[in-house]
Amino acid sequence: MEINIVVEKGLGKAVKRDWLRRVVKKVLTAESADSATEVDLMITGQERVRELNRQYLGEDRPTDVLAFPLQPVPETAERPPFIAPPDGIKHLGEVIISYPQAVIQATEHQHPITREMALLIIHGILHLLGYDHGVPQDKRQMRDREAEILSLIEGELA
Repeated sequence: MEINIVVEKGLGKAVKRDWLRRVVKKVLTAESADSATEVDLMITGQERVRELNRQYLGEDRPTDVLAFPLQPVPETAERPPFIAPPDGIKHLGEVIISYPQAVIQATEHQHPITREMALLIIHGILHLLGYDHGVPQDKRQMRDREAEILSLIEGELA
């Protein structure tokens, strides 16, 4: 698995890249991702997330996590199959997390920032893998899967 981590300047002391990489790997493993999978994770501030949210999703507000999947939508009769890149790697996409928003939410929920960051990583990666929460049934399925994966990575929350 290839896991690319970018932490915005100034947040490096608050966020440990090795920890982030371990959490991402455990989430991908829980979702049966093969070794030829790549995901990018960016930890940034409120303004950068707000800017991306406005630019790409039309929402002029900060948010906790954004996910930009690179995998194609499923093939249909009207849509030909997606051509896989020649490197053989399944490029899932990018998850972008607002560290300040994670701190706010961790405080609101009265749990450690590591738990909140893990939840946001799980949530973002599940979006890259096609999970959605647009309708109540899908939201319930996604929340259930988040809880299952979180229970698998409890040891990484310390």
